[in-house]
Amino acid sequence: MDYFADELANALILIQLGLTFLLVISMVLVSRTFVAGTRYSPILIIVVFGLIMGYVLVSTGMGTPGLKEFPLVDFTSKVTITALIASFFVGGQEIKKIITNQEIDKKDIVVPSDEEMFLGTKFTQFMFLIRSFFVLIGIEAIKRLIVGYSNNEPLDNFYPLLGYLGLVGSIILIDYRARITNKPVYIRKGIIETAMILGILVLSWHIARWIRPTIALPEIFFAMILSVTMGMLFSRWKFGPTIRSLLFAGIPVVLAANFMVGGSRIADAFTLTGMTAVLSFGFFGQLLWMFGGLSILIWLGNSNNIRNLAPGMAGALSHSGLTGACTAGDLGPEAQVRAPIMINVPFIGHIFVFSILAASATTGKLLIPHTLMIVGAGIALTWWALVTLRKANNKDAKEIRGLMIFSLGWQLVAVFGGLLILNLGGMGLNDSVMANASAISHFGLFAAIQGGMFGEKAAGLIAFVFAMPFLVHPLVFGIFGKTAENNGVMPKKIVFFLAIVGVIGVVYALLT
Repeated sequence: MDYFADELANALILIQLGLTFLLVISMVLVSRTFVAGTRYSPILIIVVFGLIMGYVLVSTGMGTPGLKEFPLVDFTSKVTITALIASFFVGGQEIKKIITNQEIDKKDIVVPSDEEMFLGTKFTQFMFLIRSFFVLIGIEAIKRLIVGYSNNEPLDNFYPLLGYLGLVGSIILIDYRARITNKPVYIRKGIIETAMILGILVLSWHIARWIRPTIALPEIFFAMILSVTMGMLFSRWKFGPTIRSLLFAGIPVVLAANFMVGGSRIADAFTLTGMTAVLSFGFFGQLLWMFGGLSILIWLGNSNNIRNLAPGMAGALSHSGLTGACTAGDLGPEAQVRAPIMINVPFIGHIFVFSILAASATTGKLLIPHTLMIVGAGIALTWWALVTLRKANNKDAKEIRGLMIFSLGWQLVAVFGGLLILNLGGMGLNDSVMANASAISHFGLFAAIQGGMFGEKAAGLIAFVFAMPFLVHPLVFGIFGKTAENNGVMPKKIVFFLAIVGVIGVVYALLT
């Protein structure tokens, strides 16, 4: 009898893997089809489709809030760190090149296929999308197996199988239509990159566990530092298929799964006390921090071009949606190159973010004196950045330097300024962190909350809370798409108007 039960369990896990694959991959593909022929990012469509799919699964009785009936969807939603390591690594490379004035060898070992497989998705891009799914699943499963992770979840007994299928699938899924100068070397690069990411994850997990008695810093903090360091050490590394696939599709795949889980909690979340204020601040805070930041870059920094605005705000907010759009190339080649630099620079600020938040979580309240000092430092850095940008005169080196300072300064203002505002409004720490993480779409705070840094309730709700402000993204990506079609120049008046709406909305959220 046990034999048949085991065989049935094995069959069910394979069905779950196939179902998750179809749900996530089809969602990304249809999103790319919707925006085909435009300069808009598919992430704004992933938001809508993901939330609707999660809600439908629950409303039709196929699932319950959190989608525990679809354990692999939940599993895929929790691989945020893996998806980000590639971006951190590339950012480390670019920072090293800037610091040392290292010449960039533009000759690549791969020429992607131009043949379109689906509307809006070329054959090489399709293979990257599939590969990213298997890379994310495989690496996370092997990592959990190595560290001995067990949380009485349905997947606990299947990590070896998932790891094998994921890693094997990631190795063999190479686009045979792309022109590759040396296929064996290219494949080996993919294996080395996969091993590197796995090593960073395992080491980060152990460091976080080791330092937890002193301060409860999350895994993503150490993964970020290790990834940036590796990128700086191997600044001449030509990307293999693993990093290429994660840069193109890692974040969209993770977001698709997260939005499905978030959508499944829509009805459940609205019944919780205090959730209206959290969601309101997340929604209007997105307008405040995003369009407020854009406004000062445009009006005070004289930097009204998408090559500055997109990577600048992606870094300044550690914004998951903009980061995914930039690294995938949706907002132009210059934004694609600059974004990994900008999302890495605020890692200096993350030392303060996670240290102070970890200490605050231990005491149960925000440390006000430290918060005020950091907000002051953030304002000073932001002003310095704006002065630097005004004097850039369209010179790449000066623009990048100004954007690096801005990314750090505005991040400190947005993270701790938001928490300070919520604290003054009387909101508890755990709810405040959820609200502000969603208000700036901060992938670092999201991963930390999801990992349990602020309790089980916040960990369970963050997928939904984080998803709701993405309803602002039709505005965000709509304006960025319009900017891309307008030779990179963003319409000033609408940006300023939306920033004012954000201010009014945040005041309203605090009063409700």
